[in-house]
Amino acid sequence: MTQGVQVAGIYVHDQDEALQFYVDRLGFRVHTDARNGDYRWLTVQHPDQPEFQLGLFRPQPPTVDDATAQELLKAVAKGAMPPLVLVVADCQTAYAAMQARGVEFTQEPIARYGSVDASFRDPSGNGWKLIQSR
Repeated sequence: MTQGVQVAGIYVHDQDEALQFYVDRLGFRVHTDARNGDYRWLTVQHPDQPEFQLGLFRPQPPTVDDATAQELLKAVAKGAMPPLVLVVADCQTAYAAMQARGVEFTQEPIARYGSVDASFRDPSGNGWKLIQSR
């Protein structure tokens, strides 16, 4: 039996806004968008990585109580969550393309540690590192 991580999730404050950002600006595609009452299971995939899904989840009951949900959203908005990593063939080219699609970077591409990286945040505050593959 093959095992592995299929979905990793991040918290977002607005799933519609997050979906628009990840699809229109980063080039991901929708994998699953299913609702059960107030709960929405929303995942996207990078087109070059069809075996993996990124969940765009809103913290809410029943997974956490309302007070915890609000604290989680505050932590995300402050950029306190660990950064996600998007590996690209050419950081400068990807940076220019993403910037043209409206991604606001918090760090321009910098050569260091034997590679090139840049940083941006999604509308909820989740940090991303754009890293050139070696």
